[in-house]
Amino acid sequence: TADDVAGWYRHSPTPGQIGPSVILGHVTVGVHGDGVFRHLARLRRGDLIVARLENGTAAVFAVGSVRTVAKADFPTDAVYGDVDRPELRLITCGGPRTGEEYRDNVIVFAASSSASP
Repeated sequence: TADDVAGWYRHSPTPGQIGPSVILGHVTVGVHGDGVFRHLARLRRGDLIVARLENGTAAVFAVGSVRTVAKADFPTDAVYGDVDRPELRLITCGGPRTGEEYRDNVIVFAASSSASP
């Protein structure tokens, strides 16, 4: 669906540039459970993520950790704070659901990798 896309936070660096590039996506779209990041929590340390850019290039990242945190305790500094290398943050909702709302966020922390896409 049109809602089943991930979006780059435009105030963060472009994927592959120095700093934490942030990409957000839905875990569910409507009642179907088919959001673009529906399987985000399944990623594990060492898994590779390829961010394909509009100019046809790609930046490759290796997962360092996957954290599920209460939205009330969102780790703003860890997600948006300065880093001295290209890094990636993928963020979606997670945890228990009450009506349309999820209690938690699932956050993937990844760093630039020399692996080929």
